Amino acid sequence: MTVRSASRPSTLRALFVSSRPISWVNTAYPFGAAYLLGSGVGVEGGGGFSLLAFLVGVVYFLVPYNLAMYGINDVFDYESDLRNPRKGGVEGALLDKSVHRATLWAVVVTNVPFLLVLVLLGGPWSWLALAVSVFAVVAYSAPGLRFKERPFLDSLTSSTHFVSPAVYGLALAGGQWTGQLVAVCTAFFLWGVASHAFGAVQDVLADRAGGIGSVATVIGARATVRLAFVAYLVAGVALLFSSFPGPIAAVVVVPYALNVLPWWNVTDAGAEAANAGWKRFLWINYLAGFIVTMALIGFAFTH
Repeated sequence: MTVRSASRPSTLRALFVSSRPISWVNTAYPFGAAYLLGSGVGVEGGGGFSLLAFLVGVVYFLVPYNLAMYGINDVFDYESDLRNPRKGGVEGALLDKSVHRATLWAVVVTNVPFLLVLVLLGGPWSWLALAVSVFAVVAYSAPGLRFKERPFLDSLTSSTHFVSPAVYGLALAGGQWTGQLVAVCTAFFLWGVASHAFGAVQDVLADRAGGIGSVATVIGARATVRLAFVAYLVAGVALLFSSFPGPIAAVVVVPYALNVLPWWNVTDAGAEAANAGWKRFLWINYLAGFIVTMALIGFAFTH
């Protein structure tokens, strides 16, 4: 496998690419939607809306949170990324070593002020949710923890990255948990597990070459694709246990499940071809976001 050299872009550009702009909405949206619902829009017992808390939370989970999640990963996955042909663009930065220290400092400088404000705006339950969220971000890639190299825990941790902003939004708003809400969060968590697992398929060869373990390197590309397919379907079933119009959102899992089907029998040697499915996944997220938004609007108007 070819080992490339990292290019040396400006530090700001490197940080921008490292934060994965195409994925910013995947963490800001869950927080924003959950906070609005938990504040009283469709969720009984909401604690009241605070524009300051909403704006600080959305901005934090839009950029700084993603810079931490992906920037830390890019720094400590450098050797593996050199062997990964899809790194160096929209799917992830290939950070030159000269910007590694700057990246880690940027993570601290951009995250700490927001976290301090959010702590001041919240209470014990929101502190716990925020602590779990930040810990998952750090633990996934940081040396000594490296949850991303612990098969199955890697997918569980990655899913936590996206579900925890929603849980935090509900806790910050003071919303009450119901069985239907648990069903929605369970479905979201299973979606995250499936998405991470499928994303790991394309990196089987690069991760093995870089000495990085993952769910895909352990059970193989084929089994991982099938695991992702089943997890998507179970996520759809979980949504059926939510209140109307939640079950309508169950249709969201269909394009995701269909997207992984072409690689049902993929071999480890041909796993890099699954990158085509991963690229579609990035755009399917926007379609799914539209459907979920319509469902949330319907939920607000019917409660």
